Amino acid sequence: MARYLVSQFFQAVLVVVFVTLVVAVMLRFSGDPAVAQFQGASAPTEEQLREIRRAMGLDRPFLVQYWDFLSGVLRGDLGTSFRGETPVRTLIAQAMPPTLLLALCSLGLSVALSLPLAIHAAVHKGSGADQAVRFVSLLGLSFPNFWLGIMLALIFGVTLRWLPVSGYEGAASLILPSLTLGLILTSTTVRLLRAALLDVLGSQYVTVARSKGLSERTVLYKHALRNTAIPIVTYIGLQFGGLIGGVVIVEQVFAWPGLGSLALHAISNRDYPVLQGTVTVLAILVVLVNLLVDLSYGLFDPRVRLE
Repeated sequence: MARYLVSQFFQAVLVVVFVTLVVAVMLRFSGDPAVAQFQGASAPTEEQLREIRRAMGLDRPFLVQYWDFLSGVLRGDLGTSFRGETPVRTLIAQAMPPTLLLALCSLGLSVALSLPLAIHAAVHKGSGADQAVRFVSLLGLSFPNFWLGIMLALIFGVTLRWLPVSGYEGAASLILPSLTLGLILTSTTVRLLRAALLDVLGSQYVTVARSKGLSERTVLYKHALRNTAIPIVTYIGLQFGGLIGGVVIVEQVFAWPGLGSLALHAISNRDYPVLQGTVTVLAILVVLVNLLVDLSYGLFDPRVRLE
């Protein structure tokens, strides 16, 4: 078990280092941030550009810059924004709570909707309810999340004026962006959970359990659902990465002040430290969630714990 934990930990560290390296290389080829400082002003002289590059630390070799960034991450220092000279960790600390709140609400909504729908559809396979669940879930998969977000904002925010369509001003502001992300996630989770349940319900040990006279409720909740937990938890963990990607777009649609808005603002300003710090924090977050998912397997299947 200890060897497994150490192996998983080093894999997670390697993934984060690789992601930060790729981001650093791509930023290197995306343009000169010193030139971006003069947007809207007169053309800078070479002397002015050299001075700004020196002040930003961009005149040093790439590997030196990257090593400074990595060692700074280990110390909890993500650098300073090119715009306003605010520490990047301060900007991320301000943007992180709204993003996590939105992601957790969306994930909770998805689990709360998909579990009963998938169980009902699997138990009543072939019925009208099963066909309706499959049709609606397929319909949900066909819509991109930004389109659904815009439609929800137009209907419930602009036309009916029931809910706010932008900003972060309390619980009511959470409803539309959470629905946007949660409904799309529900569509895929329902289909996966239904298929996993049907597979388990048709297995031999379920037939044996029924032949012993156990009630359908006991067979379903004590045996079938427990054995579908690992693929479902794995899928939800993988979906968390997609959810973070979706958050970036949905935050723009609803003017949500989270990490996605911070990253897009950094891209438009070529604020490399903010963008690199934001991507690093998101990568660490996704890797940590998937690590927790791997470690949770032992809770659902004792054989995994023994291995």
